[in-house]
Amino acid sequence: MPRAFPTLSLQHSRAEPVDRARDLPGWPNSEASRFIRNGHHDWHVQEMGSGPDLLFIHGAGASTHTWRDVLPDLAGQWRCLALDLPGQGFTRSRSAQRWTLPDMAADIRALCDAQRWRPRAIVAHSAGVAIALAMARDMPDPPAVIGINAALGRFRGVASWLFPLLARVLSLNPLTPTLFTLGGKNIPRARRLIESTGSRLDARGMYLYATLMADRDHVHGTLQMMTNWKIDPLLADLPQISVPVRLITGSGDTSVPPDTSREAAACLPHSSVVSFEGLGHLAHEEAPERVCREISGFLSDEARAG
Repeated sequence: MPRAFPTLSLQHSRAEPVDRARDLPGWPNSEASRFIRNGHHDWHVQEMGSGPDLLFIHGAGASTHTWRDVLPDLAGQWRCLALDLPGQGFTRSRSAQRWTLPDMAADIRALCDAQRWRPRAIVAHSAGVAIALAMARDMPDPPAVIGINAALGRFRGVASWLFPLLARVLSLNPLTPTLFTLGGKNIPRARRLIESTGSRLDARGMYLYATLMADRDHVHGTLQMMTNWKIDPLLADLPQISVPVRLITGSGDTSVPPDTSREAAACLPHSSVVSFEGLGHLAHEEAPERVCREISGFLSDEARAG
């Protein structure tokens, strides 16, 4: 039975950092949560189910909550392992230097080694897909990768210089996270942001994103990830990444155009693309059953082929 969550209100509340003691009990799948100190981070992870390991990596600005309906669906056949990226959600980073794509991939690999996790596949969303591919490229027993609305392209036109510059200016200003989170859990602001990506979420989904957007530490961690995001070396390596890859796109994604996945798939030796009509950037939150069927079908096909 789903956990209850606080009554939603359109009124602004005081901005407060996400607190483990206060907020985790009402977080999706919190009964599966635990904390692991490893390397440079105090990780928040969720583990449920049994079977081969299936690792989940969220995109920038999200947390394990993004998989709230996916994990229970797949836990019947897999040991599902989800984590919050450094500085985001409930994961606390003890280093101000580990925000780059290679560092995040290396730190998650180190966590997997320390916990003796052996992912058969990695399911990732948006920027998390780049982390998954960087991990698969460097692991001795590389997992398959399933990417949802994969952020595997360069910014084009004016955005190629304006977006990184803007993110850097914002992240260097110590007041930015505080200014961004003024007003606390601002549901209308969260709705505007989510709907700008082409997705429509229910009230609980909006509340969860509003909670994260009211957390100064989470906003700071997200900005640091954006500031240090350099994807060109990974894009150059795509032809050498020979693991099976399935890229899932939402036709209505206005954040990462579906063509981005098709262009990346053309560079990956063993990849395919499937498009879901009418879904946006958060396709796995809008239609989790549909996405889970696609994941299960792909993994079953790979198991038979292997």
